[in-house]
Amino acid sequence: MRRLYVTVNCDQTAQGDCIPRVIKWGESKTTEIRKVLYSCSSPTEFEGIRYTILVGSAEQYLYKAGDKWYVELKG
Repeated sequence: MRRLYVTVNCDQTAQGDCIPRVIKWGESKTTEIRKVLYSCSSPTEFEGIRYTILVGSAEQYLYKAGDKWYVELKG
């Protein structure tokens, strides 16, 4: 799979956690994140933190590695 780097708007909790709210795809397209279902890390499967998010009615993965955000594209 190939990575597509995106810009993400987040809310910060009092504990310092980042809650992603909006994905920006380039200059003009944005996608609202309805809900963050889970977040986890796995040093053997992926880099950084993986968020399972709800976009519309579909579950998707959103990744944060260091200060960069990305989604994985098939193909």
